[in-house]
Amino acid sequence: MAEQPWGQPYPVRPQQQSYGQPWQPVPTAQSAMRASNTDRDRTVDVLKAAYAEGRLSREEYGQRFDAVHKAQTYGQLAQLVADLPAGPVPGPFGPAAAGLPAAYGPVPLPMPGPARRVNGMAITSLALGVLSLPTLGAAGLGAVATGHVAKAQIRARGDEGTGLATIGLVLGWLSVGGWVLLFLLAGFGALD
Repeated sequence: MAEQPWGQPYPVRPQQQSYGQPWQPVPTAQSAMRASNTDRDRTVDVLKAAYAEGRLSREEYGQRFDAVHKAQTYGQLAQLVADLPAGPVPGPFGPAAAGLPAAYGPVPLPMPGPARRVNGMAITSLALGVLSLPTLGAAGLGAVATGHVAKAQIRARGDEGTGLATIGLVLGWLSVGGWVLLFLLAGFGALD
């Protein structure tokens, strides 16, 4: 183990004479795991990008390309791309797999959280709001009632469906407003 400038030890990767020699896996927990064809394809993608950017010569690219297809473990693959930037690629290319501390590696992408479910009352409110049009507003009160219940549940539970509940409420209130306007006009017409 060597020491970094700030005094923390980090593993030192053994130096290889050429890319034709057998590859020694970097000693990490993942390095002994067997690599899949997908892992080899990711490694080749990193090599292609490095070659296209001028980081590798044609001969060096060819040697590493051949070595990728002979590699059997994550450690062997990681050693082939340890001196190349890999970006936020999943798999064996993290800094730990290359034998480096995490500060030298790419920043991991955040993992998405569990999907939030859509509130059932919001869906019902939207359905009743849409149905209030062909039923001449008969479903409007149901759309308004379920829309307000859905909004309260969404705030309390953190569900999805705010937009659905809002559309259901708007359609429901429009149909209720239409009926109120119709009754007012009929009442004023009866007074004349």
